[in-house]
Amino acid sequence: MFKKKYLIVIATFFIVLGLVLTPALYAQNWQALPPYNILWPLWSPALSPSVGGVPTPLITSMASDTILPVQPALGYSPNAYSWPMSIVMPWFFFNGPSGVMFYDVLYGMNPWPPPSFLDPATGGPIPISLPIGYSLSILPDLKETQYIHELANLTYLTAFGSALGINPASLLTFADIWPSPIFFAGGLP
Repeated sequence: MFKKKYLIVIATFFIVLGLVLTPALYAQNWQALPPYNILWPLWSPALSPSVGGVPTPLITSMASDTILPVQPALGYSPNAYSWPMSIVMPWFFFNGPSGVMFYDVLYGMNPWPPPSFLDPATGGPIPISLPIGYSLSILPDLKETQYIHELANLTYLTAFGSALGINPASLLTFADIWPSPIFFAGGLP
């Protein structure tokens, strides 16, 4: 009798724990933005504030004429090249003099979209083909991204800061975009 009560209590605990944690483990981390299917972070309150309890991206599309309400914005391609140990770096998006600019860790600051995202015959967009489960993709490496974030902001300020009258304090910092390190301790948000 005593063992049976303990088994019921333990089984109930694990069932409740499973019901509580399952939605958190499979929460959507990214949303594809047309027309190129760039992934926008839903886990960042600065880039996707909660509307009615649901994270909602600040923008609805990422085209060359998009005006970003905050800078830098963060984008990700699950098919992008990766660094050693499969570290995939995000792109950082800024408002430029002639449209959206993006910072790529290998190629620096460039106009959006990259030439590989445009059909050479029509000039139209070529969307990224997203893998199954793309919205659950893992987050970029936190330690590496902090360095790249600071480098992207500095590159943008050097290239366009004085010409566009950008106040360096207006740029989002790493701490503004990324949740606390405790957020990452359990893996996916």
